[in-house]
Amino acid sequence: MIQGHSGSEDSPADRGGAPAGDVYDWYQRGMKLLQQGSPAAACALLERAAEAEPDSRSIREALARAQFNSRQYAQAAESFRIIVDANPAEDYAYFGLGLSLWRTGDIEAAQEPLAIAAAMRPDQRHYVSALKSVRATLRARRAM
Repeated sequence: MIQGHSGSEDSPADRGGAPAGDVYDWYQRGMKLLQQGSPAAACALLERAAEAEPDSRSIREALARAQFNSRQYAQAAESFRIIVDANPAEDYAYFGLGLSLWRTGDIEAAQEPLAIAAAMRPDQRHYVSALKSVRATLRARRAM
């Protein structure tokens, strides 16, 4: 578990609007907020961290998770897509992209990244289950 700082530094932003600390501090505090069930607050810190370190996969993944958990599905899809584009071997990013697209209502587009994730890691039951659900939904819609 990544530990955050204690005291007033746990707030997402100081009085001037910019978070206290450096990028790693923002990441740690964002992860702590995410783990504590405050994904929207985590987004504020993690967005700042992603702006400062746009090539950091760990920051981008944490941001995508926070966006997804705060129901910002289109933004989560974009964050997961950035990870996939940078490293096509990231099965979790494909899974997150597929789930995010599914939640936006773009079930057709969700199918491909979920299929890739399931093909990369068939041992991950939740990948396979999500793919089966998407495919069943598409079949049901086509049958109408």
